[in-house]
Amino acid sequence: MRRFALTMAALVGLAVAGCSSSTTSSTSSASSSPAAAASSSTATTGTIAVFAAASLTGTFTELGKQFGAAHPGDTVKFSFGASSTLATQITDGAPADVFASAAPKNMETVVSAGDASNPRNFAKNTAEVAVPPSNPANVTSVNDLAKSSVKVALCQPQVPCGVVAAEVFKNVGITVKPVTLQPDVKSVLTQVELGNVDAGVVYVTDVKAAGSKVKGVTIPAGQNASTLYPIATISSSKEMSIAQAFVAYVLSPAGQQVLAAAGFEKP
Repeated sequence: MRRFALTMAALVGLAVAGCSSSTTSSTSSASSSPAAAASSSTATTGTIAVFAAASLTGTFTELGKQFGAAHPGDTVKFSFGASSTLATQITDGAPADVFASAAPKNMETVVSAGDASNPRNFAKNTAEVAVPPSNPANVTSVNDLAKSSVKVALCQPQVPCGVVAAEVFKNVGITVKPVTLQPDVKSVLTQVELGNVDAGVVYVTDVKAAGSKVKGVTIPAGQNASTLYPIATISSSKEMSIAQAFVAYVLSPAGQQVLAAAGFEKP
């Protein structure tokens, strides 16, 4: 009987030890599970659509690559064009997550429609005259654009680069009659590169990006005009966290470095 009692006590002890071990293991697993879930929930993976001014094509393409490298799993798709056109598309319901405009006026159109709020200025750009490398019309100053013998390409008047050009002409006190009005600044630059015109009014950044394809004719500071570039997330974005992260990246020192290298000024 004594041996039986001892045996039973030993078996009970083993059972208790087994239960204790099982409970400790379960608690450890449970305590690590919420952390893993939190880590999983904070990871953002998805695709955002960024509507951006044509003059941002080169810089934003680079920023998109850098952002993707810094945020694995996130993808940025761009739609470049005239800010006025992009603003209309957004207010008409086009699916966009971020809008980067070449003028506050076009951003205000989107904000007033309730499609964005709290835009931030991230860059500034100024005008410059672009001519073909051979400069066939011998354009040496913005005043030469008023000559009837000089074929000039400009942006359409509602487009930011068209507004800036008009401001320059007003400052100089000249009247320019373009042979063509283009939908955005890159289209004006293309006309110059192809030699279809003798000159075009674009931005400093466009002349720099074109390299040897064009020559730049500087407009004196007292006659020049500039434009600010605001950026904002779109209120209806389904990837708001990624959209906000992209805007933050554009405003960050890394983003500003890319913009400065392209010739943009601080706002």
